[in-house]
Amino acid sequence: MRHNKKFNHLGRTADHRAALLSNLAVALIQHKRITTTLAKAKALKKYVEPLITRSKNDTTNSRRVVFRYLQNKEAVTELFKEISVKVADRPGGYTRVIKLGTRQGDAAQIAFIELVDYDENMAKTPKAEAKKTRRSRRSTKKADAPAEASENVAEEAKAE
Repeated sequence: MRHNKKFNHLGRTADHRAALLSNLAVALIQHKRITTTLAKAKALKKYVEPLITRSKNDTTNSRRVVFRYLQNKEAVTELFKEISVKVADRPGGYTRVIKLGTRQGDAAQIAFIELVDYDENMAKTPKAEAKKTRRSRRSTKKADAPAEASENVAEEAKAE
């Protein structure tokens, strides 16, 4: 029975999977965006988001807990000094996974995973430009005609 075995094993042993996710998390923290397979990106998202949440509380214990997962002093320092400051007001959802298509060699689905607050391209997109005005199927002449008729009636009433 597969009770309570929800996460993706990624075709690896537990030790290999832990090392893989740790290395991917360190690379994500240092480079802010990495390209990998979709399955690894989704597994990494579940692995790294609790660590980023833990980094908001800069205590010795939380640093030790995060270091136990990452095993990299530079990554832990950058996580607690820079990234935690940027995501301080965000209640979750620190990473974004974007599908890129398939890899030519083995047709694996490729995606990149990035830290949301570090993507300048998405931040520069103005929201007003993204939202376009909807065009109505109705003719504008019909919509304007009743308004003009009511104005004419009001003018005639004033004239009398």
